[in-house]
Amino acid sequence: MELCAGGELFDRIIQRGHYSERKAAELTKIIVGVVEACHSLGVMHRDLKPENFLLVNKDDDFSLKAIDFGLSVFFKPGQIFTDVVGSPYYVAPEVLLKHYGLEADVWTAGVILYILLSGVPPFWAETQQGIFDAVLKGVIDFESDPWPVISDSAKDLIRKMLCSQPSERLTAHEVLCHPWICENGVAPDRSLDPAVLSRLKQFSAMNKLKKMALRVIAESLSEEEIAGLREMFKTMDTDNSGAITFDELKAGLRRYGSTLKDTEIRDLMDAADVDNSGTIDYGEFIAATVHLNKLEREEHLIAAFQYFDKDGSGYITVDELQQACAEHNITDVLLEDIIKEVDQDNDGTIDYGEFVAMMQKGNAGIGRRTMRNSLNMSMRDAPGAL
Repeated sequence: MELCAGGELFDRIIQRGHYSERKAAELTKIIVGVVEACHSLGVMHRDLKPENFLLVNKDDDFSLKAIDFGLSVFFKPGQIFTDVVGSPYYVAPEVLLKHYGLEADVWTAGVILYILLSGVPPFWAETQQGIFDAVLKGVIDFESDPWPVISDSAKDLIRKMLCSQPSERLTAHEVLCHPWICENGVAPDRSLDPAVLSRLKQFSAMNKLKKMALRVIAESLSEEEIAGLREMFKTMDTDNSGAITFDELKAGLRRYGSTLKDTEIRDLMDAADVDNSGTIDYGEFIAATVHLNKLEREEHLIAAFQYFDKDGSGYITVDELQQACAEHNITDVLLEDIIKEVDQDNDGTIDYGEFVAMMQKGNAGIGRRTMRNSLNMSMRDAPGAL
């Protein structure tokens, strides 16, 4: 496995500061190039998203590597798929309608392009169902900032990638031939509005806080509460390596009576494998199972909120976030951006209601309800289960 020391794509964009349409075009060319290469080999990725593109090193902005092919499938020309997989912001409408092919990857790349140019997803809502409704309606906002100053060519490409009819959508090869994206193309090099970078920061920051909060919940559970989970992990880790592979997870869930499909197990693996190592370590396992089974429990959300709210004021401040990040060795986030993303009343802090809304916001993987129900059944059979 190749080490990707350069970090995530969005984080690099934020660090560089100067950002233009031409830069976005160059990045999109690499991303769509990956899609074209996959399709030429008869592979559909099915879970493209910015965090699945890592930079190989810290110096080269174009050394992008695609990761996490856990939901990828081989396809034959004209083959139709029906299982709903992917991530809500990026899912194509035909996937939600359970009748799709390789065109869905181009839609997802179009969503990434929209985010690269504006800092926000094209289809957005407070809930997962709201996101799905927006995707199915397919109305693209080109009126809000920064779109009035974005080139017509860029908007033309996005429209053709986010066409609701798969048969009329551009192929990956056609995207690479578009005037905005091709070599010496028409994408302007003037800097985009700094607000785009600010929104990218906020969009990237919230996921990091949610992951930290899940770890806090996991670590706050009593020995009695995690006894069943510990035994379940040991049972699945058949080679005693301290990490669970996909095959071990699949076999372990089968032993506990799970009827999850392979695609759903891969989705679970993707959700749990925070460090993209290809395996699930004990900490990730506990955090993931908390996510699937405990998140709706009020007492655990309260405990997590209180962990961040060090002085018990009822509000999480920037200083308190800084202290929590230091305790978790998290250094790559801008705390003000986390506050801005979660702070609905713009008072500069996060209250409990805003914290809960963030934790329940619709940016989890599709198929999570099915997995949660199946895993609940499995855990009831585990020794000392919750």
